[in-house]
Amino acid sequence: MSERRSFLKKLAGVVALAAVNPFANKAEAKGIKLTGTLVHHVFFWLKEPKNPAVRKQFEKALDDLRKVPSIKFSHTGVPAGTESRDVVDHSYTYSMITFFDSQEGQDAYQVDPIHVKFVEENSHLWNKVVVYDTVDI
Repeated sequence: MSERRSFLKKLAGVVALAAVNPFANKAEAKGIKLTGTLVHHVFFWLKEPKNPAVRKQFEKALDDLRKVPSIKFSHTGVPAGTESRDVVDHSYTYSMITFFDSQEGQDAYQVDPIHVKFVEENSHLWNKVVVYDTVDI
């Protein structure tokens, strides 16, 4: 049994490394330089953030959205339980950050049928969306 656990731990480590491998060749000391990468960060404020059925539908929709082929890496999340400060906004319900190899990848994402379907089937669930798109300096 301990051999299986050891194998699973090693496998999890390999999977984690594989997830960031596309960026590894662009790494620099003191951080990762994502040269040419476009980062697309979307914040959603749901109309009914406490409704379990709405949350379940939206979480599934976010999971499906991550299947767009031009997305190289993504993360979906909810506000962290960090301290309240003037510069920290905990008011959103969900966020999704996606990384694309280029502007062209993000452009393809915008018209991809998966993304179009996501907007069509879920836009009635939110009352506000804010997007931050960035490229490296």
